[in-house]
Amino acid sequence: MRPSVVLDVKRSAIREAASRFRVANPPIFDSVLHGTDQDGSDLDLLVDALPGATLFDLGGLQAELESLLGIHVDLLTPADLPPKFRAKVLTEARPV
Repeated sequence: MRPSVVLDVKRSAIREAASRFRVANPPIFDSVLHGTDQDGSDLDLLVDALPGATLFDLGGLQAELESLLGIHVDLLTPADLPPKFRAKVLTEARPV
């Protein structure tokens, strides 16, 4: 199933899951945002790690979302993005 279809169906569940971990602002970017996702594509999410967040929070959220959605989720923070296209991604990203 295309990640954009999964996103449309489970948008509220994604927001709820993100609220239980120490992250904020989970926007989408890349293929789902641009409408070029296909079956087998991943869902690219960008999150802001809140104070006290650990890799366990980020990994836990990623694992929970993958289980909930049944697709691969690429969960990144702005610092994880290569500097050469970080500004573009941050400008284009849209809220879940």
